[in-house]
Amino acid sequence: MKNNFGFVRVAAAVPRLRVADCKYNAEQIKLQIDEAIEEGVEVICFPELSITGYTCADLFFTQQLQQSSMRELEALCEFTRGKEIIVLVGAPLQVDNDLFNCAFVMTDGEVMGVVPKVNLPNTGEFYEKRWFTSGRAAREYTPGGIAPRIPKIEIWSGEVPFGTDLLFCTRNYTFGIEICEDLWSPLPPSTQLAIQGAEIIFNLSSSNCVIGKHIFRKQMIKQQSARVHCGYVYTSSGVGESTTDVVFSGSTYIAENGDILTTGERFQRDNTMIIQEIDVERLRTDRQRNTNFTKDKTGHYRHINVAPIEREEEFTAPIHRTFSPMPFLPKKDKEDQYCMDVFAIQSSALARRWEHTHAQTVEIGVSGGLDSTLALLVCVQTADLLGYDRSRIVGVTMPGFGTSGRTYQNALQLMKELGITHREISICDVTTQHLQDIAHDINKHDVTYENAQARIRTLILMNLANELNGFVIGTGDLSELALGWCTYNGDQMSMYSVNAGIPKTLVRYLVRYAAENMYSEPLRGILLDVVDTPVSPELLPTDAEGKIAQKTEENVGPYDLNDFFIFYFLRFGFTREKIKYMAVQAFEDQYDEATIDKWLNVFYRRFCTQQFKRTCMPDGPKVVSVSLSPRGDWRMPSDACCI
Repeated sequence: MKNNFGFVRVAAAVPRLRVADCKYNAEQIKLQIDEAIEEGVEVICFPELSITGYTCADLFFTQQLQQSSMRELEALCEFTRGKEIIVLVGAPLQVDNDLFNCAFVMTDGEVMGVVPKVNLPNTGEFYEKRWFTSGRAAREYTPGGIAPRIPKIEIWSGEVPFGTDLLFCTRNYTFGIEICEDLWSPLPPSTQLAIQGAEIIFNLSSSNCVIGKHIFRKQMIKQQSARVHCGYVYTSSGVGESTTDVVFSGSTYIAENGDILTTGERFQRDNTMIIQEIDVERLRTDRQRNTNFTKDKTGHYRHINVAPIEREEEFTAPIHRTFSPMPFLPKKDKEDQYCMDVFAIQSSALARRWEHTHAQTVEIGVSGGLDSTLALLVCVQTADLLGYDRSRIVGVTMPGFGTSGRTYQNALQLMKELGITHREISICDVTTQHLQDIAHDINKHDVTYENAQARIRTLILMNLANELNGFVIGTGDLSELALGWCTYNGDQMSMYSVNAGIPKTLVRYLVRYAAENMYSEPLRGILLDVVDTPVSPELLPTDAEGKIAQKTEENVGPYDLNDFFIFYFLRFGFTREKIKYMAVQAFEDQYDEATIDKWLNVFYRRFCTQQFKRTCMPDGPKVVSVSLSPRGDWRMPSDACCI
């Protein structure tokens, strides 16, 4: 498969196996190579010692097994000639008087390099030091550091690179290899391989199965892939290995930066294979931000250019990878902890600010919409956390020209049920007077008409806070900041913005969660109605029936799309084309490509032209993995061109 937005299609395979039957084992490997090619796989990884079997024991010493292994390796290598794939296969290799447990890297009829296993287990059921020499013997310490002692070995095709210091470089990505126990060591070779540039680590393994080991092994793979920001492809020997004393289950995993992308079924008796795409562009973004990847490079590493044959036409098989349409939302089994953590971050941040200012009160504009509802719930939690009476929260309703009866009543009922202080100050008269003062036709419903209302509301809140020895709580969310959907020096401004780190999809999710898990009736019903109310700034007059006429998502696009764009643009810096490609996959049953393209263009235009509002945004806590604070995560010139 040609490079497709940084996605590299890899496979972890477990072939059927007969112990010490190299010809049979090689034939099974060939079957899986052909299957992988049909699926557009770029690199396929087989288990440790997959040519001979891991459990050959003292048979490893026999010339018969060693010669058979090399003969089948040569045939397997020739089998790859003219094929569009890189093959990683395990076999023993004699070098001088040492026998090494090795991974062979093959493509297009050539062995590109051979990597020996470094850490040999020799406790419990393992006895590898009886048969094999550690890969450490292939290198030596010199005045300049560690260098290869055996840089190349002679095999059927001539000299090939040999050692634990090999990095395999294709046109689009770099990978490294470690073998089984290497992962379990205190300092896995994959750590330095990743620091040196390996974006994908392949682990050829033969890890037996005992109770609980499967879970522990999976956690180690997740943690290592997260620690070094890499893709990690792991495959282990299957049930064909000897069961004299242990059983092998054929565990396979493909992970990326702390996430297990796919896991294979264990204890399968036929050939099995898992396939997945690893996003190397995503990995590179995290590495660019982690300066340890440039500071901690030590030792000598060789870069081996690997150039597998590419198809004449781009491979078009469906991508295996899926993309959540709601990247900021928790998985269902982690919902409770996730939501409680968000509320804890927000309320802890506000509590610190409230205590620091010695304010008597906090002021918040309560509109009956999603954002002000979440901010109000956070204020209540904060007052309870500090042991303050809820009356110190002053909720202000400021009905204007576009206030609907639905949101107005919800605002009143929320404040009543939560037991806070309520103030109502209409902005209609003062806005009318203000528009007259600046000679603006009140029937002209343009940006001046809208922004005048937003700024007057902020003026009221700020001055009321001064009057009551308080400070104003901002309610605007991260999505609105990204889109610039706020009035400069209006609702864009506050004294502390508790929602600034919360994207709109998460705001909606949190309010629904609070309704269903934290409150009883009648508050539950009010909160659920808030969730179901169309998002609107309510700055334009209602319709003839008094219902909301101005709907935000008709102007800036659906918030589920915008939050998807925000996540992949801010978190990973992906190109517009890649974000569109991923969105088409994620929302295939919801939005067509033309709709996605339309709103993606709107997102980029708004994001790039509205930085001036973010540059002077108030303080507020970072909550999710991205933030728009000009003092932290996002620094951008206000006059930058639209990218």
